[in-house]
Amino acid sequence: MPTYDEIAQMIDHSLLKPELDEAATRAGCELALRYGVASVCVKPCFVPLAARILAGSPVAVGTVVGFPHGAHTTTVKRFEAEDACRCGAVELDMVVNIGWVLGEDWDRVAADILEVNQTAHDHGAILKVIFENCYLQDSHKIRLCRMCGEIGVDFIKTSTGFGSGGATENDVRLMRQYAPPQVLIKAAGGIRTLDAAIRMRELGCSRIGATATAAILDELRRRG
Repeated sequence: MPTYDEIAQMIDHSLLKPELDEAATRAGCELALRYGVASVCVKPCFVPLAARILAGSPVAVGTVVGFPHGAHTTTVKRFEAEDACRCGAVELDMVVNIGWVLGEDWDRVAADILEVNQTAHDHGAILKVIFENCYLQDSHKIRLCRMCGEIGVDFIKTSTGFGSGGATENDVRLMRQYAPPQVLIKAAGGIRTLDAAIRMRELGCSRIGATATAAILDELRRRG
């Protein structure tokens, strides 16, 4: 059985639902502090709020770029990344341009990722590239794994949690197989139990996106 800290430090507590207001976001950040998770992932408008609440704590502030469809222009994604970092974000989860991936317009896909990755790193932030695997074929996922390795992103991520499907064991296995070892894996979408979190860890995930943070970690304490 993993330790409490091993599971808690995998969790990016997700606060991205459209209906979450400032009070709910504040409560989510406070929950993340109490449970000692790796980070929160808040909507861009709430990055300054999260940065204030979490200042001086080990919980990192994260947000999203090009969310949830990845169809923003690269210029807009770069601006989103810069603005988020200036407001206090240190982790960015960016959605690839799904249409370009499906059209196999790989030069534009790579340029899009490269620009945001450079912006993140220039500001001392890390970048997680979201594939949204539910819409892709394995050949697309493999190409993205290799591309992200060549570009030097920090993480690749299965899903936004807002597509037609979330993280699957097969996708995580494939991503771990084809991404270089230095590129870490984040699974998101549908991970609501301790057993699911443990399974993703066994498959090679370093992070998971979760809204069920309290349920997962409370169950771990009960079993402990």
